[in-house]
Amino acid sequence: MRIKKVINNNILCVVDDGGSEMIVTGKGLGFKRKIGERIDPALFEKTYHMEGKAEQRKLRELCAQIPIEHLRLTQDLIEYIKTRITAPLNESLLITLADHISFAIKRKEAGVEFTNPLEGAIMSYYPAEYHLGQHCLRVIQEETCVDLNPSEAAFIALHIVNAELNTSMSVMYDITKLIEGSLEVVEYFYQKTFDRDSLDFNRFVVHLRYFAQRLFQAAPGEGGEYDPEFQEMIIRSCRQHYKCAQCVGEYVRNTYQKEVSAEELVYLTIHLKRINLPKK
Repeated sequence: MRIKKVINNNILCVVDDGGSEMIVTGKGLGFKRKIGERIDPALFEKTYHMEGKAEQRKLRELCAQIPIEHLRLTQDLIEYIKTRITAPLNESLLITLADHISFAIKRKEAGVEFTNPLEGAIMSYYPAEYHLGQHCLRVIQEETCVDLNPSEAAFIALHIVNAELNTSMSVMYDITKLIEGSLEVVEYFYQKTFDRDSLDFNRFVVHLRYFAQRLFQAAPGEGGEYDPEFQEMIIRSCRQHYKCAQCVGEYVRNTYQKEVSAEELVYLTIHLKRINLPKK
């Protein structure tokens, strides 16, 4: 391995003979080292590598800004998260979550705490990720003796969902708000409150999550285009549910200035029927 950058006495950025860059750590590993010097990989305690060049650069910059212990802790947390989440996680989760956790610890030590205004929504819409966030808080407390605000579980949950959906945090907040607004429209239309613990509710939220992702990322609709005859059949046989879907579409148009396609309205109608809400 050849040294590309000495980050500090314990962290190096190195490249292998194939040009692949990685961050390596070890006690005293960078002491008196120089750029271009060869180093034995047997000395490395931990290795961090990103496939994307932009992500690798961000990781290199982050390592110079946060304690390496926070990066190690985050990597251990992500390894646990991967055993509980079936969806592939974007590799940038290591960077974004390590940055957030390190900043949260520093804020706590300085007596500054944030609350998440979407905590209740996140708890309802992303229960698996929220429980993982709570697990992370327990581990952080055990490893660092820093007791973070319980609201941090919601922030961590959003980072996990963000890595699942492969989107940005700002879009993730928009997705969560759109889910919240759409559910309010649906509950008002049917004059019924969802059972937040029911399987039907969880199924519908999953649909809204991916519906919102497609909307904000301009991705193709699920299942492609429906046959016009099939669309007409759904509209005729599910008139009330289709009307509710149109109300959701109107909410999206008025709030986000985005049009919901005919295919998305049909798919939303099918899900509205599936959750078995009473017809008016």
